[in-house]
Amino acid sequence: MPDPAEVDTVLLVEDVADNARLFERVLKAYGFAVVRTEDAASGFRTAVAVHPDIILVDLGLPDVDGLTLVSWLRRVPELSRTPIVALTAWPREIVKHMAEAYGCDGYISKPISATRFAHEVAEYLHR
Repeated sequence: MPDPAEVDTVLLVEDVADNARLFERVLKAYGFAVVRTEDAASGFRTAVAVHPDIILVDLGLPDVDGLTLVSWLRRVPELSRTPIVALTAWPREIVKHMAEAYGCDGYISKPISATRFAHEVAEYLHR
């Protein structure tokens, strides 16, 4: 069993329960600890309290859009170096520029491939 201090913590902000369960299951299978929230407000509070190693944000959240959440998170000094990755089914050409403009380190397209998803998260985490 890995030392808890060596396990990377992922904050997953995703409002669609089926997606969240799938993402969480994949991440845990690859050795990540996962903290899950369903909206921007709870995602922000959790990020500030937990200081995760990486934050995955769905762009279509119910209270405010995910890019607004990213802009809030980027204003928190303790999270300024935390990788933030957008999760989206939006067209690639739109997301790339928007995600960068709001402070995302990148994006992962949905639907996901389990293996590719875990590897992409690890790549963003260890850049």
